[in-house]
This record gives sequence, structure tokens and C-alpha cells, in this order.
Amino acid sequence: MLLCFMWLLGFCSSSTGVPVSSTNGAASASGNASTLSIVDLFPAANQTSEVGALTSESEVSNVSSETLEELQLDLPLDEGDIILTEDRNAVSRVWKNAVVPYIISPEMAHRTADIEKAFKMITSSTCVRFKDRTDEANYLYIRTSKGCASYIGCLGGSQSVYFADACSVGNICHELVHALGLHHEHNRQDRDLYISVKWTHIAPDQKKNFEIKRGDLLDLPYDLGSIMHYGTSYFSIDGSPTIVSKDSRRRIGQRSHLSKLDIKKLNALYHCSK
Repeated sequence: MLLCFMWLLGFCSSSTGVPVSSTNGAASASGNASTLSIVDLFPAANQTSEVGALTSESEVSNVSSETLEELQLDLPLDEGDIILTEDRNAVSRVWKNAVVPYIISPEMAHRTADIEKAFKMITSSTCVRFKDRTDEANYLYIRTSKGCASYIGCLGGSQSVYFADACSVGNICHELVHALGLHHEHNRQDRDLYISVKWTHIAPDQKKNFEIKRGDLLDLPYDLGSIMHYGTSYFSIDGSPTIVSKDSRRRIGQRSHLSKLDIKKLNALYHCSK
């Protein structure tokens, strides 16, 4: 069993590898996920979600778009939308040669266009590529569920990524970035320099989602505008802000695009040569 597991991991790469050249191009999908992130299908009254559309910056502040309440999986969840296997901001097991094989399950075929849009959000600015799985041992298996979720990084074998119809293109991209190896931005160990967490406004059973995670910051700064950052009212008990920026001029979080720093972090993680 151990030898088999080590054989699978051999198809994932350490983050300390040879630079990968970056070429732009369209992406296609197949595979499984290594970290789980999920969209609640039954948002509170002050929340909104769009199916098959980008979530605007104004909407994301009140959308707990990476939270799972009814996914029937016997897996430990952390940070609201992640099935954790590593307690780091960026994991060391990346996809070999920055290529992510994938399979889209038949019941997700109607979301193929949205999934491909999410792929392109990543491939247009990084050296990461998504390809239809043929016989690769490690791959993402994109499947339906009652939420939107992903594991973190390449774990080996078939990794499920879960998308509900309520997941927007931006939500899908968020989960794919998790699968590539990045955690939530607001959990970085330097976050208290940039945001204030309003603990009294957070639902008691969701406070773990705001705990600091120690890990590799890739020598890049904190990003309030990251697609991986929570919005201002995620997991609020009454709609009051749960996160407040210390720079009042900056909007917190969005689900419409990769920020410049998101791009730099993925390119650093995958040693992309530009």
C-alpha cells in the first residue's frame, strides 16, 4: 500500500522544480481535486449567487460562496470550503510540469462552457495548463454536488472537485486555484497587518474559518483583492462585517478575476518563466 501511494505521488511535483515556460491558450477540463471548497446552495437573505456568471465585486462581500452545508462526504472541512490535508498557505505538491489532467462527469456536461471559462482565467496569465485526461494517474474529477469544493494541491490519484449549479465561473476558478495549491488569503500569518477580523460578528461554529494558517507566503505581499480572499460579511450572524480592511480605500475580495498578485503567486508556485 505504501509503495503504491509513493508511486502515485511521483506524478505530482515538489514546488522546487524546473521553471515552466508560459504559453497562453484555451483549456479543457478533467480530473479530481486535492482540497475541498464549497458553495452554499441556500444563501441567507442578504446573499446572492449567479449561476454560470462572474460574481461581481459588489456582490462577493455578502456571499459565502465557499461554504458547504449539505455535501454528503465523510471528510474533515476547514476554512469553510476546504478539506484540509496541509496547514500551509501554499502546498509543496504541485501538478507536474504545471499540467492538470481532468475529467468532467456526465452530469456536469451542461457546465462545460463555464468550467472552460474558469480554466481560461488561469491559463491566460500563467503557465498552468488543463488537459483532457487520457491515462494519467493523477487528475481532477469535476463532479456535481450540493456545494462547490476542492482539495488543496496535487495529492495523487483521482481528486474530486465539486461544483453545484449555484457556483459561478468565479467560484469555479476559486476552487481550481485551491486545487493548484493556494489557501485562502485571509488566513495568512501576516493578515492582521491588513485586516481586522470582527470575531463577535462571526457565527460561533464558523470562527475556525478565520484562524491564521502558518505557511509559505512565496515572498509575495498580502492581497486584499485576491480571488482567494473572503468578502466582508462571510459567515456573519447578522449581516455585519466579519472582515474590515485597514485601508478603507480597498475593496476586500472578489470572484470575477485573478488579481495581479494571484497571478504572481501561481507563477511563483509553478516556477513559470515569463
